[in-house]
Amino acid sequence: MRAYVALAVLAGGADAFTRSAMAPRRSRTMMMSQTLKKPAAQGNGIGENIDVEQMRPRLEVEWTQIKDDLKNVFGLTEEELAKYDDISKDDQMAGYEMMQMCRQFENACNQAYMQGNIRGFMHLDNGQETIPAFVADSIRKTDIKYSYYREHTHALASGVDPKAIMAELFAKETGTCKGTGGSMHIYDKDTFFQGGWALVCEQLPYAVGAARSILLDRKLGIAPPDDDRMAIVFVGEGGAQNGRMAECLNAAAKENLPILFLVIDNGRAINTYTMDVATNSDVFAQGAHYGVPGVKCDGQNMVDVMRAGRAVTDYVRGSGPAIMQVHTFRFTGHSPADPEHERGRKFEKKWARDNHDPLKLYEESCEVAGEEELTATKKKVMAEVKEVIAYAKTSPEPPASLAKELEFPDAPDTDYNTKTVPDTAAGITTSSTDAAALARCEEHIVGLKEKAAAGQITIGDAVNLAILEEMIRDPMTTIHAEDLQAGSSYDIPKLTQQTFGTLRAADEIIDEGHFIGKALGEGMNGYRPIVELMNTNFGIYGMAELSSAGNTYATTGGQFEMPMTIIGAGGTAPNQALGAEHSQPFHAYVMGIPGLKICTASSPEAAYGIAKSMIRDNGPGILFLPVKQMKSVKGSVDEGVCLPMNKARVLHKASDASISAGKAVTVLTYLHGVKESLDAMETINADGNDIELIELTSLKPLDMDTIRASLEKTHKIIILDESTLSGGVGATVSALISERCFDELDAPVRRLCMDDAPVPYAASMEKAVVKRGSDLIEAVRDAVAKKL
Repeated sequence: MRAYVALAVLAGGADAFTRSAMAPRRSRTMMMSQTLKKPAAQGNGIGENIDVEQMRPRLEVEWTQIKDDLKNVFGLTEEELAKYDDISKDDQMAGYEMMQMCRQFENACNQAYMQGNIRGFMHLDNGQETIPAFVADSIRKTDIKYSYYREHTHALASGVDPKAIMAELFAKETGTCKGTGGSMHIYDKDTFFQGGWALVCEQLPYAVGAARSILLDRKLGIAPPDDDRMAIVFVGEGGAQNGRMAECLNAAAKENLPILFLVIDNGRAINTYTMDVATNSDVFAQGAHYGVPGVKCDGQNMVDVMRAGRAVTDYVRGSGPAIMQVHTFRFTGHSPADPEHERGRKFEKKWARDNHDPLKLYEESCEVAGEEELTATKKKVMAEVKEVIAYAKTSPEPPASLAKELEFPDAPDTDYNTKTVPDTAAGITTSSTDAAALARCEEHIVGLKEKAAAGQITIGDAVNLAILEEMIRDPMTTIHAEDLQAGSSYDIPKLTQQTFGTLRAADEIIDEGHFIGKALGEGMNGYRPIVELMNTNFGIYGMAELSSAGNTYATTGGQFEMPMTIIGAGGTAPNQALGAEHSQPFHAYVMGIPGLKICTASSPEAAYGIAKSMIRDNGPGILFLPVKQMKSVKGSVDEGVCLPMNKARVLHKASDASISAGKAVTVLTYLHGVKESLDAMETINADGNDIELIELTSLKPLDMDTIRASLEKTHKIIILDESTLSGGVGATVSALISERCFDELDAPVRRLCMDDAPVPYAASMEKAVVKRGSDLIEAVRDAVAKKL
């Protein structure tokens, strides 16, 4: 046993000796399987005669042992634990009925998949039914649930209508998400079942954000009386090797969040034997490093899983985060189409079905009901599932028009100045905020407004003003950022934490994906999170979370809005000397994410007005600001005014004389390109030419009306683009112009864009990659002279 204890210290720190007193007992069977008769580590297992019991035996741990673990690690007393000893007949029969419902439902899904009624990917849960039995027993309707792509049974146990779940799998309008989500994306707002997420482990930070929303509700005084809600997140032991797990345990411990990490330990990471790729799959022990207690139990024993589940959920409701790892077996492959060539997989399935079926084990050991009663329960469930299938088959398909209707929660032409907050908002802000801190914030706001009135406010300060105004106006607004206490790099989140506290204004670890994910969870639960990226290129860490944010409204069938605002400085200025990693066109990278509104601003006025609108929008948006001009460009703002998020800005109109002479050119640009164009204007005019300068403050949706109106006058267009030749913003804009405005063009669209080569540090090389005002001057000359 000494070897295991040493491993626990490495994983959990010096206090692991005291916190992992239960570890030797729990790992004994696994150690025996590896030391007595260890299977070959090489080969894919096809055709091998492997004794799978040696690979991964059942974890046979008694309730008395689990109680010892709960006492030693969770600090529960014998008196507190005694109440979990007895599970009544009614509760046991309810648990058995839920297990049967899950088994029969999944069997029906498998048959429907083979018949072609269910399409795409589908992942079944047979063999792991004690987990939904525990969920139905201990997790309440108002608790917030986050699962992954194998979530049918978790939704059933959470109270989601089985007919609606099956109809969703059949892609019908009566499904939980109107047919937009499918098997991997079950959501139900009424039961707080919030997915169904297809990317492994992405649900973890979302659930942490949801748990934060519970604490936020309490802080703002809007939680239910005697609120003891909690969040639960389901994750596999293979997926829990992902770094998101460590980040989320840290976050849960740091804020003492009411969240349970439910680890479904079936020994397979997809189909790969987990111990082939993980040094230690005892995920429950990961929490020791953060002071988060964990327990592991036998997932083939329904009664013990229910007992442990009751104890652990009571702990989470009263004390804080915890991990519960359930050792089980999955009787099906990763999906029905899976060939299952991984080592020992086919043999393990058969062995587990024959020897460790949780339903059969309960039926054989049940002391509260006889065979007749158990059989009657099974027949009742089978009849219900038959009705479920019939309902799904006869339900109508969703109309084709629904897809476009679900693109954005708020229409692109929304006037955000008309949006209001509840009458209680001002009172909540006042009651939940320290009066002296709020007074200091309001004094700071006065100072910013004085700068704006003098035309001396910077872009960073203008956004800071917008954020502070919106956080005072609407107490449901939150913010996440790195270096937030210090105001980050450009003062965007300045004074937010000092005014509103650490829950509404969270200083974050250095991983954008983590805190974008937490913001997503808050957004699904009534809040309006703002995420400030110190540099927008760091958002690359959060591409998965940004993609899911864009998809959420549509994928949930319009149930969950996603009012998330991402703001940051980025882009590529000429001669900015930041090198390739800080000069990437992240704005181009996210253009292809559905459901995102993407805006830019090169002036304080635009940054202020668009930021206010984006914060009020009920969908996700990203506002890009020019990294090299955050402090150097100064101006004024239109105080209190929200600007449209779907309109370009005409910064300079070409003269009538230049238009008549054919010497006017439409120029589209954004971010640093605006200043480059304005600086080039004098030389362009000296040449006898002119430009109609349009700032693309909305990259998506694109304002084609303004572009067409200008082209109808100039018939020539140049795009000064701050992204690459391949896959850049200019490529998309150019294609749309060619498709929709072809009749107005006297010449092809001219793109002045970054080369596909990485942006170098040295100015001598950088000139060959990044376009600037001098390139625009030459391009205008060529356009007027009709040089192609």
